[in-house]
Amino acid sequence: MKRIAGLIVALAAASIIASCGGGGGNNTTPVAVVGPVTGQYASFGAQMKNGGEMAVADINAAGGVLGKKLDLQIGDDACDPKQAVAVANQMTGNNVALVAGHYCSGSSIPASKVYAESNMVQISPASTNPAFTDDRAGPNIYRVCGRDDQQGGVAGKYLASNFGDKNIAFVHDKTAYGKGLADETKKAMNEAGKQEVMYEAITAGEKDYSALVSKLKQANVDVLYLGGYHTEAGLIVRQMRDQGMATILMGGDALITQEFWSITGNAGEGTLMTFSPDPRKNPAAADVVKRFKDKGVEPEGYVLYTYAAMQVWKQAAEKAGTTESAGVVKAMNDTEFDTVVGKFKFNEKGDPNLPPYAVYRWSNGTYEQITD
Repeated sequence: MKRIAGLIVALAAASIIASCGGGGGNNTTPVAVVGPVTGQYASFGAQMKNGGEMAVADINAAGGVLGKKLDLQIGDDACDPKQAVAVANQMTGNNVALVAGHYCSGSSIPASKVYAESNMVQISPASTNPAFTDDRAGPNIYRVCGRDDQQGGVAGKYLASNFGDKNIAFVHDKTAYGKGLADETKKAMNEAGKQEVMYEAITAGEKDYSALVSKLKQANVDVLYLGGYHTEAGLIVRQMRDQGMATILMGGDALITQEFWSITGNAGEGTLMTFSPDPRKNPAAADVVKRFKDKGVEPEGYVLYTYAAMQVWKQAAEKAGTTESAGVVKAMNDTEFDTVVGKFKFNEKGDPNLPPYAVYRWSNGTYEQITD
């Protein structure tokens, strides 16, 4: 995002924070979580950090990987493409064996080129833009989440089926994630026979969306689909309510954070979103979920997906008998993984065969799955 100052990019190297271990000596293997530790999407960086820290602690408590403990590093890309590349270069300089990251597709895609050139395994817990694997930078690039053509397909069909007689508008924030998801959802809705009444773009990071809201009001928009993140979604919902609009907002997995409700309060009631089947309800995750909650951490959103990325790499390395990338990649392509988000295998693109997306609704400060 262009609003990130060049000075911050220049200081990206300073955003590498060592934790959960020493300095990556001969008795440790360095691994990393990279995401938006700072900036307006920091709540998702916190989800990833929590998942990575718990996974590394659990792996180390069980003896590590191939006799070595893991040394976790945290990288901050602030969801900025340039900063993401700077952090990726820093991680390759640190000889990290795995990067569980990034969060934003607009960061993961350029960073993946750095990891591909360095033969470093990247497993994104959260980047859903199809181009991340359709235009895969190298055979060492994977994700453990779904894709926006899958997510958009579910959302578009839901909109056409449930709001076929309503005025539906589409707005996106111009990011790789936001525009990509809006376009996939629009495509699926159009194919189901429903046309939108408006298609607009906004600039992420702004605070005043009153002009957009007025335009939506004039068009009698009943349902607004937003391709973007929770911060803009929350502000738009509040400003719609301020103008007396009862318009329902629907978005994607970037609304899967408690911070969304913190922004909207009761104005967020009834907001819809798509996300994978809630991994917190997976019986295989019950013990891990309990331990997160005992620590005061709600394992929402991408906490467990980041934990799963670490599990995948550990299982592949142990099957390969090495933490070297070539061996790990071969094992990743040939293994069914047993993780907290379920059992799955990777296809030839590096995508997992996880269950399809579902629709969720925000109500009374929590979200519940409303479709299978």
